[in-house]
Amino acid sequence: MIFKYTNIFSMVVAILATTHLLSSNLEFVKFYFEEYRAVSFFPTSIIANQYISQLNRRHHHHEKKANKVDICDDFPRDSVPLDTNTTTTFCVDRNGCCNFTTIQSAVDATIYINLKRTLIWINNGIYFEKVIIPKTKPNITFQGQGYTTTAIVWNDTANSSHGTFYSASVQVFATNFVAKNISFMNVAPIPKPGDVGAQAVAIRVNGDQASFWGCGFFGAQDTLHDDRGRHYFKECYIQGSIDFIFGNAKSLYEDCQLISMAPPVPMGQKNINGAVTAHGRASADEDSGFAFVRCNLGGTGRIWLGRAWRPFSKVVFAYTIMSDIVSPEGWNDFNDPTRDQSIFYGEYMCMGGGANTSMRVPYAQKLNDTQASLFLNASSFIDGDQWLML
Repeated sequence: MIFKYTNIFSMVVAILATTHLLSSNLEFVKFYFEEYRAVSFFPTSIIANQYISQLNRRHHHHEKKANKVDICDDFPRDSVPLDTNTTTTFCVDRNGCCNFTTIQSAVDATIYINLKRTLIWINNGIYFEKVIIPKTKPNITFQGQGYTTTAIVWNDTANSSHGTFYSASVQVFATNFVAKNISFMNVAPIPKPGDVGAQAVAIRVNGDQASFWGCGFFGAQDTLHDDRGRHYFKECYIQGSIDFIFGNAKSLYEDCQLISMAPPVPMGQKNINGAVTAHGRASADEDSGFAFVRCNLGGTGRIWLGRAWRPFSKVVFAYTIMSDIVSPEGWNDFNDPTRDQSIFYGEYMCMGGGANTSMRVPYAQKLNDTQASLFLNASSFIDGDQWLML
């Protein structure tokens, strides 16, 4: 599988450019994106396409003033699902071509404690807004048009929002939330080592029985706050640098791409500058943990598979391809050796340059078939047969 190595600087420049785009030099922005689109990761190209298209429409209108063009002429009306006995469809388009122009307004319009599923169909585009799905709005689905063409974007940090947990661009507190083919992004500036309050979450998932299909998660430190509940991630693209999947949920990640964007480490140096997970299990009584099955782990930096954010942290990697950015020791106890007896860090049948377990920390476990079987599928790990719509 080919990884999309990221250029986060280009993304941030792109986001900043859009805030003044309509009143500044559109030709310069068009040149910038067309020159660098090939080396920038997808959020840049989404924004570029959106505004270059706008620029081209302006030129088209200038050349053919006599032909009035409706911005909604190209809206894919036939793609919007109709209401059924079990679903109600709301349509979101930032250009005003259907029911709502913002995602939050569609969430607000859903019925409280609705037993029917509310399908919020979201057209291509970047939606610059902070979205909250409260506990009183269960059974909501976000249906994007592709994680490289549809995204929810905000830029809060722990400092600006009074805490890491509240910095998320999207916060999900309701049960039975589903997201398909959409990205969640936090484009706050990338923190430097030791920065205080610079954590910036793309999404916080606090409700039980949430699932994500073909979604993207983009940020740097603390990208995906997998907070509480049982969750499922299928064929998702998750990018970050430090603890970029963290929380105390019980979640299965299948066939996902996990991309580190920690700075490259110079040849010969062995310093660690990133970590994939920081699981927050605080006691043996808590039924939580992260399992990664058939995933691909790559990118840049020199990273740990996980840090023991709390003393009973539980993470397993199985059948996962790991590049050599993974440090030989593999895991970190948050520099607290008293946690070594309570941590559960396991690996099973992984491959690649970072999967060699011969130099792993003593508390890391090489799982046998019986031990691994508990983590390998949705039914056994997250009771998916009871709630997951496979």
